[in-house]
Amino acid sequence: MTAAEYRYPDAIVSTAWLADHLEDPALRILECSMRLNYDPSGATPVSSENRLADFEAGHIPGAAYVDLQGEFSDAASAFRFTMLPPDEFARRMGAKGVGAGTRVVLYSRGSLSWSTRYWWMFRAVGFDNVAILDGGWASWAAEGRPQSSAPGAYPPASFAPSPRPELFVGPAEVRAAIGDQGVCTINALGPAIHSGADGRYGRPGRIPGSVNVPADSLQDMETLKLPDPAAAAAAFEAVGADPGKPVIAYCGGGVAATLDAFLMHQLGFTDIAVYDNSMTEWANDPALPIETD
Repeated sequence: MTAAEYRYPDAIVSTAWLADHLEDPALRILECSMRLNYDPSGATPVSSENRLADFEAGHIPGAAYVDLQGEFSDAASAFRFTMLPPDEFARRMGAKGVGAGTRVVLYSRGSLSWSTRYWWMFRAVGFDNVAILDGGWASWAAEGRPQSSAPGAYPPASFAPSPRPELFVGPAEVRAAIGDQGVCTINALGPAIHSGADGRYGRPGRIPGSVNVPADSLQDMETLKLPDPAAAAAAFEAVGADPGKPVIAYCGGGVAATLDAFLMHQLGFTDIAVYDNSMTEWANDPALPIETD
């Protein structure tokens, strides 16, 4: 691999940059934080809750809160975080003030993957003027930057989607990739889940033939800072991911996988799809194959 670099620097903003642009009238700051609750034994199904209370206690000034499960996932789906139809995603984001002429900055608490989930959804509907905050809330707060408890809201905007449906795949496409040496399937969950030692999503194990690049290894879990490009590139190169070949990323519910996908996109991978419902779907369908160590 040639010298690594992030190809789309406008998709990543620093806390210093954001602090300098808080008064920009075209800026839309969205907090994306959620919390997952789970029992590693698998005895209790994984559940999620929003972090609206944390947001209301203190957030980046001007920011609005977006509830991934409550507002921006398909309630008709049997799964937690299924992508909305593009028109509906656009309608709801328009109501939040996102549309033509606006620039979106996404941030989150606990993990950057809540931000990259929205970034990937925006990209899937053809809206590219969107960035994640490197360091998220962790770095913003640690640096003593301004906070607010005032409700955040933006005037409604018009949002016309231009869908890229290939950015999300389902179980049929994932199953077809098993055994295909031309496709790299990457599990963004932790090593214990990948090996089958932790069965929190249902049947223990992984999609057969998949390799493991945990999303948590692609961010500093204390500062929520991204790795430098060389470290990110090395993590994917180590598992055989080739920027010139198709990649499918998956996780528990299509969230952590988007951090892997975001960084691969930054590194110049051009054919990346996220398995939207991931192991929440796969591990609970006995017709789908699974493997363990």
